[in-house]
Amino acid sequence: MQLKSILLGLEDIKAKGNIDTEIKGIECNSQKIEKDYVFVAIKGFAVDGHNYIEDAIKAGATVIIVENIDKKLNIPENVTIIKVPDTRKALSICSANFYGNPSKKFKLIGVTGTKGKTTTTYMIKEILEREGKKVGLIGTIATYINGKKIEDSDRTTPESLELQRTFANMVEQGIEYVVMEVSSQSLKLHRVDECDFDIAIFTNFSEDHISEKEHPDMQDYFESKLKLFKMCKNGIVNADDFYSAKIPKLFPESNIMTYGIDNYAEVLAKDITITNSYVDFKVKLTDRNERVKVGIPGRFSVYNALAAICVAKKIGISSESIKEALLTVRVPGRSELVDNKKELTIMIDYAHSPESLQNILQAVKSYTRGKVISVFGCGGDRDTGKRPLMGEISGKIADYTIITSDNPRTEEPEKIVKQIEEGIQKTSGKYEMEVDRVKAIEKAIKMANKNDIIVLAGKGHEPYQEINGKKYPFDERIIVKEIIDKMKK
Repeated sequence: MQLKSILLGLEDIKAKGNIDTEIKGIECNSQKIEKDYVFVAIKGFAVDGHNYIEDAIKAGATVIIVENIDKKLNIPENVTIIKVPDTRKALSICSANFYGNPSKKFKLIGVTGTKGKTTTTYMIKEILEREGKKVGLIGTIATYINGKKIEDSDRTTPESLELQRTFANMVEQGIEYVVMEVSSQSLKLHRVDECDFDIAIFTNFSEDHISEKEHPDMQDYFESKLKLFKMCKNGIVNADDFYSAKIPKLFPESNIMTYGIDNYAEVLAKDITITNSYVDFKVKLTDRNERVKVGIPGRFSVYNALAAICVAKKIGISSESIKEALLTVRVPGRSELVDNKKELTIMIDYAHSPESLQNILQAVKSYTRGKVISVFGCGGDRDTGKRPLMGEISGKIADYTIITSDNPRTEEPEKIVKQIEEGIQKTSGKYEMEVDRVKAIEKAIKMANKNDIIVLAGKGHEPYQEINGKKYPFDERIIVKEIIDKMKK
């Protein structure tokens, strides 16, 4: 493809060199550059791609896209320099152009919100596949094409280049619908700028991702998420959530459907039953109320199912496919029950914010006959304000809490645990601190009986612990099995 075709849509550019040159690929990682590639220099939080321009040229890059250029650099005459105001925006536009704007060739459904994104996308995927549609999914856990897992994910929404490449792959494999989690960071950092969304969903909004490397405050966090509705006129929002309920008035020109339990909504759940293994409720799927059963316990499962039902109603999916899919859908690390020889109720859940921890602990408390044993920590290099809040929540709801590590990253895990303890000390809740997460899980298992429930919160689907920039294998399903196998019957 010619460079000038790749640059279509870029504004305020200054070019030095030949823009009729032929290009074979685009990269923002200098180590992946090959002959006749475009190198886009991105200013990241930890690394500035502008420092690797000469490396990219040595590797074969013939075009460099930059925000600024160091005059001291030795740039060969045959290398074209394109200067732009924002290389993240440029990467998004160039990637979409290079891969033929693939998101225009299928129906794209974007799900944003603080909680529920992953479960909602899995529910939508299951419903569409049950109806016989060819579906792709991109999100926190993994990327799927036609029911097959392609790769595990290292972030909720990929960088724009990777995203457009994946979209192009999906087009080649005949995908009709793509369901994608859309993070606030992806919206703020222009990863999804060139995505042609057909339906936008806002699940809920609460405090999370407030840090130097993410959002400075809640207003920035909310406004970042709202960008999805500026890109899409067809929306679905939770009428019971204070923030998302504002969206229909903020976007009066859009076609927005509402769902809920407590407030008036177009898709309303009634007569809800919650058990330790499922929820069921009545909802109008076509022209009459029908009973829907979801194989994931908890009140939040009703909300996620309602969002998925709204999508199905907009697309025109049969009520039979909706009901069958919601009964059988399972999501790794989301209220996931772990089978074990001791027949203990052990739940793995990704809850890693105050509200999500409160939701999962309150949910299991409502149906558990015995004790609720909470095992959780907080991630390092992230919002420190939520640590004592989560300690206080667990202290108030759980019968016993074991505070432990959860991806300490570059922070000292002992420091994080102490900050969580500050919150739990405000309650009368029983607790202990065990920095070693394996030992913490083992302590929980040894104190539990069959009437109790152990909630391993925070890691969910993650099969690793991140410590000082390195990810170590840590799959809680495997760890639970190993601990129980070692125990005497």
